[in-house]
Amino acid sequence: MNETMGNFKEIIKSEQPVLVDFFAEWCGPCKMMKPVLEEVAKKLDGKARILKVDIDKNRKAANQYRIQGVPTLILFQGGQIKWRQSGYMDAKKLNSVLEKYVK
Repeated sequence: MNETMGNFKEIIKSEQPVLVDFFAEWCGPCKMMKPVLEEVAKKLDGKARILKVDIDKNRKAANQYRIQGVPTLILFQGGQIKWRQSGYMDAKKLNSVLEKYVK
C-alpha cells in the first residue's frame, strides 16, 4: 500500500467493508497469507476491499491499531473495527468470517 495515512483513514470509513492485512516482508506466515487473500478477493467479487499495510513502512498505522504480531487482519466498516485476528488463517475460515459482514 503506497497510500498516505489520510487516504487510509478515508478508505476505512467506507460503508463497504475493508479488510486490512497488517504484514511484514520478513514474516513467513504473512507470505502464506498472500494466496489466501487472493482467493478471498475473488470470492468477494468487489463487495469488500482488501488492503495490505507493511508495518515497517507504516509504523504510525501499526502503532495506532496496536499491531503486536503479524499478520494481523482487521475488518473495518464505517470507520469501526468489526473484526480482528492475528496469525495465519486459511481461505475457508476467513471467508466464513467475512460472510457475516459482506452483503
